[in-house]
Amino acid sequence: MFDADRASRALGMELVEAVGGSAVARMRVTESMVNGHGIAHGGYVFLLADTAFACACNSHGPVTVAAGADITFVTSARLGDDLVATAEERTRYGRSGIYDVTVTRGDGTVIAEFRGRSRTIQRSREEP
Repeated sequence: MFDADRASRALGMELVEAVGGSAVARMRVTESMVNGHGIAHGGYVFLLADTAFACACNSHGPVTVAAGADITFVTSARLGDDLVATAEERTRYGRSGIYDVTVTRGDGTVIAEFRGRSRTIQRSREEP
């Protein structure tokens, strides 16, 4: 799935691993990601967390999409920061799941906490 994700790859994201309901993705904050306050735009931090979330919930195999997500920004990321998003499955029941993602700076500082809710979808109209 990540190989076909043009948006994430265009931002220089790297998928470190995705297996068994967890995933790790990383991204460096570039000049085009910095807002008028000189800090990383929150949308890019969200996108990194969302990518790790997507890879974690799709690591089981069936096509799974976001049903909803929210993020809490703890501190700012800055130009040149290497960010790492670590996604962990909290629960899966039927077609629904809950995943938590922690975004950290290279020095271990927590930048944001993200919670995503997933939904497994049908691959085609012919599948049950």
